[in-house]
Amino acid sequence: MWLKNPHDKFFKETFGDVTVTKDFLTNYLPEIIMEMIDVNTLEPEKDSFINDELKENFSDLLFKVDICNQKGYLYFLFEHKSYIYHKTALQLLKYIIEIWEAKSEKEKSNGLPIVIPLVIYHGQKDWNIGLSLGELIQGYGELTPNIQRLVPNFEYLLYDLSKYNDEDIKGEAQLQIVLTTLRDIFTKDSVDLLVIIDRAVKYLRELEDHQTGIRYVETLLRYIFSAGRNLTKSEVVDMMKEIEMNYPEGRDVVMTIAEQLIEEGKKQGLKQGIEKGIEKGIKQVAINLIKQNMEYSFIEEATGLSRKDIEEIVAEIKRK
Repeated sequence: MWLKNPHDKFFKETFGDVTVTKDFLTNYLPEIIMEMIDVNTLEPEKDSFINDELKENFSDLLFKVDICNQKGYLYFLFEHKSYIYHKTALQLLKYIIEIWEAKSEKEKSNGLPIVIPLVIYHGQKDWNIGLSLGELIQGYGELTPNIQRLVPNFEYLLYDLSKYNDEDIKGEAQLQIVLTTLRDIFTKDSVDLLVIIDRAVKYLRELEDHQTGIRYVETLLRYIFSAGRNLTKSEVVDMMKEIEMNYPEGRDVVMTIAEQLIEEGKKQGLKQGIEKGIEKGIKQVAINLIKQNMEYSFIEEATGLSRKDIEEIVAEIKRK
């Protein structure tokens, strides 16, 4: 039930849907770029260029698309960490080079495809860094244009969702749910999370395809329960009731998730019970060894308890 790296999973499940990504591009790409791109040729690629060390903070998606009637790529980098990485442009350059190398080797081509980088950010802090590689290079701004053209530089498109208000959220129901949820997941309390779900239900009612709506209910709930702040049992129940009452098509999904939550609660309770039992058993072993006047060093080695723990047990025995 609880997702490992929920931001990554939610981003890839939603933006991995070509319909959602097309909708995003149509509503948010600058018009001058949209004129050169044929979104009807958009195809997701399986490649990912984030290494294991960075997967907790970044996700990526690569799409093949015709740009100026040539095969090119759109590269999405999704930042989901609490702080801003100031070398994002350098990071993007590395990924673009990897894309070029991978595609050149696979296609046995001497030419390099166009790669347009896009960054989606939903952290709590304002994005306060430049959007070009040149701004990272010391002294770049003081160079004359003739010298600047000898130094690698590019810009990336930034979408800072934390600055979007409700009027800025555009597109069809699925996209509006995704962007609103990403925007609010870090900043809202349980009351506002209920508002997210209420708004999502409103968008879901607009969908003609009920199966898609049901799938989004599940994706949304799993993300909120995994990535949102620690929710109480009553808050979780309230959220489920909200969906069950206002979007009855999602009732079965809600019930399934509820059953999984109950089962995980039982497992957690069992785990805690076992841990308490083990702890109690270790303590009893220590008591027996103390009563046999064994040395502290031996008791430490036999039980794994610290000297301080053993002294507290001795004091407890003496009080009795």
